[in-house]
Amino acid sequence: MKKPWLKNYEAGVPETIDPNRYSSILQVFDESFKSYESLPAFTNMGTTITYGELREQGLKFADYLQNELKLKRGDRVAIMMPNILQYPVAIVGALHAGCVVVNFNPLYTPRELEFQLKDSGATTLVIFENAMATLEKVIANTAVKNVITTQIGDSLNFPKNLIVNFVIKKVKKMVPAWNVSGTTSFNDALAKGNLKRFKMPKMSHKDLAFLQYTGGTTGVSKGAELTHGNIVANMMQAFVWIKGQLRPGEEIIITPLPLYHIFSLTANFLIFSSLGGLNVLITNPRDVPAFVKELKKWKFTAITGVNSLFNLLLNDEATKTVDFSNLRMTLGGGMAVQRPVAERWSALTKCPIIEAYGLTETAPAACVNPMTNTEFNGYIGLPISSTEIAIHNDDNQECKYGEIGEICIRGPQVMRGYWNRPDETAKVMTDDGFFKSGDLGYMNAEGYVKIVDRKKDMILVSGFNVYPNEVEEVMITNPKISECAAIGVPNEHSGEVVKLFVVKRDPTLTEAEILAFAKANLTGYKCPKHIEFKTELPKSNVGKILRKELRVPVAELAGGPVYVSGKRNAA
Repeated sequence: MKKPWLKNYEAGVPETIDPNRYSSILQVFDESFKSYESLPAFTNMGTTITYGELREQGLKFADYLQNELKLKRGDRVAIMMPNILQYPVAIVGALHAGCVVVNFNPLYTPRELEFQLKDSGATTLVIFENAMATLEKVIANTAVKNVITTQIGDSLNFPKNLIVNFVIKKVKKMVPAWNVSGTTSFNDALAKGNLKRFKMPKMSHKDLAFLQYTGGTTGVSKGAELTHGNIVANMMQAFVWIKGQLRPGEEIIITPLPLYHIFSLTANFLIFSSLGGLNVLITNPRDVPAFVKELKKWKFTAITGVNSLFNLLLNDEATKTVDFSNLRMTLGGGMAVQRPVAERWSALTKCPIIEAYGLTETAPAACVNPMTNTEFNGYIGLPISSTEIAIHNDDNQECKYGEIGEICIRGPQVMRGYWNRPDETAKVMTDDGFFKSGDLGYMNAEGYVKIVDRKKDMILVSGFNVYPNEVEEVMITNPKISECAAIGVPNEHSGEVVKLFVVKRDPTLTEAEILAFAKANLTGYKCPKHIEFKTELPKSNVGKILRKELRVPVAELAGGPVYVSGKRNAA
């Protein structure tokens, strides 16, 4: 497919980047940490560390890994904690030790934790104490021999560090009793670090930087191999996109999404650190009153999030009291941004949501809208520099403009492959180097890409394709609906019909009202035939609604499998 969209980029945005400008992430860090040494880098719960302090603590931790634990280049270091100050220090340290960072959701179940530890082969784990009871159940079945523990308040200033840890452990009782021998505290590890002893490794684009686990396009948990070259390329692609729009050394970005997720890891931590920005780490964004209270402390200039996070803030009256006058970038990703949510956000903040698109396997950015857009357009944007987007049909043939097919991506940010899974890698990579995303979409003649839905989530009603995103985007415009999710359920006459799960904003909302609203706004075959009210919808670690949790087969009957709503609310 030709590239007619290039004319739509801002003047001066190049078609390609030169990723060879930096040999590794370490070189990017070295340049930015020195340039912004005295500027604040991260802040959390009232404590702030500068770039100079981040570098010093990171290198001390690197030395500890190299010389106390005797870790070698390429060894995997697992990190399992929420957004606290220890997290960026641990990442900087592990990368400078020449190790591979494996990010873990701190709310993993024992089964999930054991699988990822065993699959990655991690020998070292940095973990916050709230999750130690989970580790205790599985550690004997893994290769982990070094456990570095930390409490949420450990990096805070005195006496707040003691107060926070006491409240979390003794008052809120959020730290279950655990018994794992031979552990070391994170602060003790830093104390043992010796800057004079540390040796900077020579890393290249080919070296692995992150093992980022994902369900991917086939549903099997896999580790996406993201090299230093992949990450450097995506950072440089981002630099091109934001050039002239953001001010190095002056930005304050709100970071509510967890750093263990690729969106927040790259967009907030890596990119804004390279710009000398201040990351405001939000440890628990689901505590909306505390989240809003933190927002009111800062003249923040940027915020990232997913659709459900923006919706959560918009549905809280206190958000209206936040000062958004300095906000110049709202970046939405991780899931489709719904137009009603985007319009409400723009009306409140006077800053439109700039929608972007990517996957764990693409480090993550692949498409993004120009930052100069003044209105939400419903598209996931244009291919970023050095990136090709192709829309393929089921026969792997390129679709015409406007035709729906699978979004395929080729560029320097595309992963090396899945860790120890050449068979799974082969399923998602074409012979000519495109990554098959599993997402359905189309491209218009101007090169803007529209995501329609996940391929596996499409509903087939009497031979007609129904996309849950479209149904949800229409139904959320009903002022009595707070959240909703659409799935397909078997039907003996039409194959499938639409079922809608609804969280009420107005308690008086009835099923009849929903069906009438759908009939007035959707074509007949797209209308929900079943309604189920929920107090909340199952969500991923970043707040993405998990339709798979709403599709739980319980029996096989004559008319096909019967489905019931999922009961587990994913962390």
